[in-house]
Amino acid sequence: MVFKKLMQALGVGGPQVETVLHNPNTTPGGVVTGEVTVIGGEHDSDIKGINLALKTRVEVESGDSEYQSDLEYAKVQIAGPFRLDDGARHSIPFQLHIPWEAPLTHFYGRPLHGTTVGVATELEVARAVDATDLDPIAVHPLPAQERILTAFANLGFHFRNADCEKGRIWGVHQELPFYQEIEYYPPTRYARGINQLEVTFVSYPQSMEVVLELDKRGGLFTEGHDAFARFTVDYATVDNINWEQQLDSYLQQAARRRGLF
Repeated sequence: MVFKKLMQALGVGGPQVETVLHNPNTTPGGVVTGEVTVIGGEHDSDIKGINLALKTRVEVESGDSEYQSDLEYAKVQIAGPFRLDDGARHSIPFQLHIPWEAPLTHFYGRPLHGTTVGVATELEVARAVDATDLDPIAVHPLPAQERILTAFANLGFHFRNADCEKGRIWGVHQELPFYQEIEYYPPTRYARGINQLEVTFVSYPQSMEVVLELDKRGGLFTEGHDAFARFTVDYATVDNINWEQQLDSYLQQAARRRGLF
């Protein structure tokens, strides 16, 4: 159980907010449940509304610079206007649907360092909005995602980092304005031409797109470049494929097209 309490910054003696997540563990397309309780302060308050918003830290490119920002998405209102007497308690149960494209934060129960997902509770009072810090949510892989990531591990790839980038992938339908890249160090057999592998999942209810980016190792007088591979994974048939063999084939084809090997 995750518990978060916020003393309102809207004024001394104002209302307080408590947010409880019943279970912070979920998957893309899953649901997180919990309860928000607003506790009246030293005077009556007119609550305009209570919202929940998912936030993820993303990298944003702007011109020649790059910076990180907490991007808000999947925002929902769980309560409209109501009067809160001083000292009174008002509780609202909620269900928060996690987008299918939500980035992963854990794999095999361990954090994917570089990616955070959390829910912020926003309390609207008297033309002002105050939000809690993020209550972390652990987004674990779908079975199909886990199978692909396990196959890369079996091929000898080692996890390096995971981050989210604001933007869209050409030719891929996205609902969210960002995507996650899970970065791997290559094993010896690929290391001659590849500096790192980046894996992106764009998931839907019945299938997902997998995008692979191979970062070529640049030489002293040559400039490194990327090669891409993209394929669709159907959840119903994911277990019928030898993914170690299939991924190796995708990597070899993408590398040959760009002359990496």
